[in-house]
Amino acid sequence: MYRASLLTGIAALPAPIDIDERQIDLMLAYHQLLIKWNKTYNLTAVRDPQQMISRHFLDSLSIAPYLRGERFLDVGTGAGLPGLVLAILYPQRQFDLLDSNGKKTRFLFQVKTQLKLNNVAIHQCRVDQHNEIASYDGIVSRAFASLSDMVRGSGQLLKPSGHFYAMKGLYPADEIEQLNQLENSYKVVDAIALTVPGEEGERKLIVIANNN
Repeated sequence: MYRASLLTGIAALPAPIDIDERQIDLMLAYHQLLIKWNKTYNLTAVRDPQQMISRHFLDSLSIAPYLRGERFLDVGTGAGLPGLVLAILYPQRQFDLLDSNGKKTRFLFQVKTQLKLNNVAIHQCRVDQHNEIASYDGIVSRAFASLSDMVRGSGQLLKPSGHFYAMKGLYPADEIEQLNQLENSYKVVDAIALTVPGEEGERKLIVIANNN
């Protein structure tokens, strides 16, 4: 049932995604671990396993075609979204997952170990304590913070040529205005409309680059 939902949803994504059966198996194994651990650890407010497919997995996959680079940081990753989904999809790329919550990082270690995801590194700390200065081609966030807070908190971790990828709901006009006022060294270079099969409501991927 979940496999059919995942496959149907992937096929309905506006931008095609190249994915094989082994990667589908890994995503479904991750899905089962999320269901199991969520009962005890409250990793996500979404309790319905079927809803997890669209709200978490397809939502994470919707940004995949727009990522540029080889090494990414998922800040405030929580249960590993979108970082773990993207790591499964792109085994040739490196994904670092950062969260300060010990319960969530224990879950992430379990998923990484059980699924043998060698392109995943997990960091339990605050973003301002992470010492990988100018190391990442992309920094991804999913409802983690405002655009200004994201840039101010993690800008030192991004390569000069890198991009921030902020997953948002409605177009965040106020946040963009605040970013323009407070962060003169960064600019919004794209606001991509996302369509997530099975989910209603507006979604945007805000892409931010160095303005220098």
